[in-house]
Amino acid sequence: MNFKMLATLARQNGSIEQNLRQQLLWMLLLRIVLYTVLMGLSDLFQNTRFEIITPPRNLLILFLLFVYLTTIISAVLLLLLPYQLRIFGFLQNLLDTFFASLLVYYTGSSQSIFTSVYFFPIIAGGLILPRKGGLVAAAAASLQYAAILFLELLGVIPDYLADYGFRAATNPLVSINHFGVLGLVFFLAAILSAIFGLRLQTTEEALTNSLRNFDRLANLYKQIFDNISTGILTIDGNQVITSANPATAAITGYLPEDLIGRTLGEKIPHMTLTGTDLRLATDFTKPDGTTIKLGYSHMPILPPDGTAPAADDIHKIITLRDISEIERMEQQMRQSEKLAAIGMMSAGIAHDFRNPLTAISGSAQILAQEFSSADPGNRMNLELTEIIVRESNRMIHTIGDFLKFSRPETVHGEWFSLHSCLAEVIQVCMADPQWPATSSLKLNFDRNFDLWADQKQMFTVFIHLIHNAILFCPPGQERIEIDAEVPPAPDGQEVVVISISDNGPGVPEDTREKIFEPFYTTRADGTGLGLAIARQTVREHRGTITVDTGRLGGGRFTIQLPLPS
Repeated sequence: MNFKMLATLARQNGSIEQNLRQQLLWMLLLRIVLYTVLMGLSDLFQNTRFEIITPPRNLLILFLLFVYLTTIISAVLLLLLPYQLRIFGFLQNLLDTFFASLLVYYTGSSQSIFTSVYFFPIIAGGLILPRKGGLVAAAAASLQYAAILFLELLGVIPDYLADYGFRAATNPLVSINHFGVLGLVFFLAAILSAIFGLRLQTTEEALTNSLRNFDRLANLYKQIFDNISTGILTIDGNQVITSANPATAAITGYLPEDLIGRTLGEKIPHMTLTGTDLRLATDFTKPDGTTIKLGYSHMPILPPDGTAPAADDIHKIITLRDISEIERMEQQMRQSEKLAAIGMMSAGIAHDFRNPLTAISGSAQILAQEFSSADPGNRMNLELTEIIVRESNRMIHTIGDFLKFSRPETVHGEWFSLHSCLAEVIQVCMADPQWPATSSLKLNFDRNFDLWADQKQMFTVFIHLIHNAILFCPPGQERIEIDAEVPPAPDGQEVVVISISDNGPGVPEDTREKIFEPFYTTRADGTGLGLAIARQTVREHRGTITVDTGRLGGGRFTIQLPLPS
């Protein structure tokens, strides 16, 4: 913060020094003009009948050359002098009073018509160097004029003054009167010029600060206008676009120069600016043919005095945003809320259905046992009872899957043998009466390979994946291979890669993401929850599951699970 303040002060001081330097240069220029004009008039008066005391021409030329030379030297020093400009200004004021004294002395002393030249350094000093400049010049002018009057009393005057009938003052009171009047006027002029100089300096500082603040605000507003991600347009009363920021190009596809000067309806049709709603939207087609949902708002630009302009002269500012993604997310959120509500309701219904189905299945199994030991005439009843048992068990299994998907369990990680886990999975699968006896399932990894995960949940994942793979293998030639490895980890995070491959027809590329969605299935007897449960469980383990084509020619499901560090 201190460095910023120092930098600001340095810039302000630099600006003040530069302003003072320019004012001193103007003072030097006015000195040249003043004495050139005065010497020209003096030379003119020598050739007329006016009884005005003027020095000889050679003396005029010498005096003018002296003024020119000192002024040129002063200007060069002023341009080369980096600091101490106020001292330089005081010295120039004293030099100007000396020039005025020379001119007064050689043009008649107390009778000179050029005594008013003293006011040049006094007024210049008061305006350029307020508070002291005018007073120092007035004091110097008073003392030098007093010296001139004293020399006149002593009779020390130029010889050529006698040619004009000049009579030197011999009464000291007269000289004192001259000195008193002019000295008082000098100091009054110095005080007035100091007052004006102070007010001028205050006004200049206020104006400089205002311009600096205006530039800073203008730069700030321009940066905001250029860098804000929201599109901003301004239009006049005829709806002609007067300005557009770069963000408008990214939203509408039109460059700002293509919009400025065109009407709003020509470039962005179907935009209503009559309502007061702050959240308006319209369909907009970009130049490349892309259709987006364009959100916008508008408000009038009021004059600084706050008065309401005429209806046909209302300028407006319009903000634009591409809300296509926002609307899509809102729709997804509403859909997710609906699905969540349906899921909660369905989970409750499924839980309530499972108990009656268990009772139905148990009762049907008892009836099946009675029909099987009874009269052979009950064959039809036995078959119907077995259908009830089979379908009840299928519904119980489906409801169990649905509850697993709707209420995911907490992951409890532990180290366990992957080979032992898969051996149990294969044993459970082969106990299923529908499991094909011709199937071949091969484990291509070491028996001591361990995995960090929730064994119970991964057991369910492997059952779903293996069961899904066997269903798509060609009958009589079912082949499934399971691989596991820990590949090198360039980022330091080790992962376990488990792949399950089959020799089925594989999964088409356009459905490889859909098969993991809930209730998506291509089988008539499928529920569409097995792969969804598998992906959900893997994600709960902070892992990923993908599908592609394996070395057996069919589908290959690959699971990646991170290992603990």
